[in-house]
Amino acid sequence: MIADLSFADLLLLVQDGDGKYVVAEQCRPSTVMTLRAEDVVGNVMPDDMVGELDAAMLSSVVFRSTVLRTVGKATVCNVYAPVRHNGKTLGLVVRETNMATRESNGRYESESINAGKHLYEMIPRGQFPYKDSVMSQRHIARVADGLIILTMDGVVRYAAPNAISCFRRLGLLTTMPGHYLSELGTQLLKENDPVPETLPLVLTGKAAVDSELNANRSAVSMRSLPLYDNNGRIGAILLCRDVTELRRREQELQTKDATISEIHHRVKNNLQAVSALLRLQARKTKSDEVKKELQEAQRRVQTIAMVHEGLSQTADEVVDFDKVIANLLRMAVDLATMKDQHIDINYMGKFGMMPAQDATPLSLVLTELITNSVEHGFEGRKDGHITISVGRSGPNLNVVVEDDGSGLGSEEQGGLARSSGSGLGTQIINTFVTNDFGGSVHWEPRREGGTRVVLDMKLRAAQDE
Repeated sequence: MIADLSFADLLLLVQDGDGKYVVAEQCRPSTVMTLRAEDVVGNVMPDDMVGELDAAMLSSVVFRSTVLRTVGKATVCNVYAPVRHNGKTLGLVVRETNMATRESNGRYESESINAGKHLYEMIPRGQFPYKDSVMSQRHIARVADGLIILTMDGVVRYAAPNAISCFRRLGLLTTMPGHYLSELGTQLLKENDPVPETLPLVLTGKAAVDSELNANRSAVSMRSLPLYDNNGRIGAILLCRDVTELRRREQELQTKDATISEIHHRVKNNLQAVSALLRLQARKTKSDEVKKELQEAQRRVQTIAMVHEGLSQTADEVVDFDKVIANLLRMAVDLATMKDQHIDINYMGKFGMMPAQDATPLSLVLTELITNSVEHGFEGRKDGHITISVGRSGPNLNVVVEDDGSGLGSEEQGGLARSSGSGLGTQIINTFVTNDFGGSVHWEPRREGGTRVVLDMKLRAAQDE
């Protein structure tokens, strides 16, 4: 802030254990070419400056050097502001002023430099940076965006061209200098327009806060910086920035997110309707084989519906897969078990957030594996246990599904088990894992008895990031 207002580079100096002055931080101005293109943090100040640095450390006010120095090809005048706490000087803020920036200045440059000088002189008194500064807005205004200087009473003493343009976009037709900024802002608001709580404080310059003024289908972000001397507040700096286009884009994104959520909600409702029709048809059919196929189809449709339900509740195309899969796995077990069976299922690790293009096929793969375990691994048994272990590192996902059922047995063939019925379950698993995720599926006997399935996959969405 001070660097931009003063058109000067700033250095923060502290003393090390040997008493040498070291550059702890540096700040380049964005309103003029910097004196120091290189990073000087960590550098030790030259010995010929130690005398005036020591004198500045003993001062309780801004200390001005009487010697002009050369930085690069520029002639520089240094000013030092002691950083004090509880009566002790902790360091120095050095303002390196290129003397060329003080030649033939116009009104804007003079007002900006004077405002920066006031802020700089507040440092030794502990008045800047502000203790209770509240900055809540994104895209906070900077000096180059629009500068307004207020008197102690809140009257506009100076308004830079960019600041005037901001208020013109808000619908202001009168001149700004000589008027109370709070009155100018009030004129722009219509009856019943919402007014941010901090707006009056910003327009009067009484507190270090930010706010936003919306009028004439435009939006301007504002930030006030009160100025103080030894006797109290003497005025304020107000920075403003036209954020109309930024707010318009944010509104478009919100509308897009709402539309996407609504689409997922409607897809979920339609899929649930299809699931209900399949369930009804399964109840009416007399063929056990047809009934089983319809129930499997109903389960798969319901799986996809639950993923879309999760997507409909978020603002973007990402779903918390751990929440979705917990419900899916319980549903898969409930649909596949017999009335007198009790199958426990749990998983270790976390899948994390996942986009729809990965969540939908992965949910189908896992429900098919669970269904296969329940229907064939625990056939004829009243209880059992299934464990899912998850390991994820970036795009790489490893999932191990284990059950303590009867094992592969006669179904084991070349490291790949056959699914029941038509084998559609195995086809779904292999197709999604190998084709969609570029991974592999390996079925093997579990040491303690049962079946162990290892999935190694690479998430597609993660590859696109």
